[in-house]
Amino acid sequence: MNEPTADVTVSPGATTCSDLAGRYAVAVDSRDDRAVAALFTADAEFVQPAALTRGAGDVVTVGADAIAAAILGATGHLRATHHAVHQVVVDADGDSASAVVYCLAHHLYAARDGGIRDNAVAIRYRDRYRRVGGRWLIARRELAVDFTDDRPVTIPNR
Repeated sequence: MNEPTADVTVSPGATTCSDLAGRYAVAVDSRDDRAVAALFTADAEFVQPAALTRGAGDVVTVGADAIAAAILGATGHLRATHHAVHQVVVDADGDSASAVVYCLAHHLYAARDGGIRDNAVAIRYRDRYRRVGGRWLIARRELAVDFTDDRPVTIPNR
């Protein structure tokens, strides 16, 4: 068997940092603006690419509260969202860290024919984290869109 060529040592703080990705998904999907804002540093940057800004180019939002408002404002018209976080690779060094987070973000909306559609977006978050007051927070989150898919879905009766 060949030995792995990549360094697979887990950086100190990596586990704690990777938890931020899941907490972000839960906060956005539950539309909890306070929980979203609490994940970011006061001076955080959130970078959306042209693929998500309807041709406005890259849009940078600065500040935890402004980021929460922008995210929830952009998803407020949707019936629901479902962010499925996949692999998270974190490299931590002291009080800072960087990560790549893979996510498949589902955006459920009402179709013109009365049905429900899912606009699914395969996203890579390029994150930078910073430890502030003993807590790891997102200092910068840059989104990259790998592909999208839009299709009808069925939501079971509950």
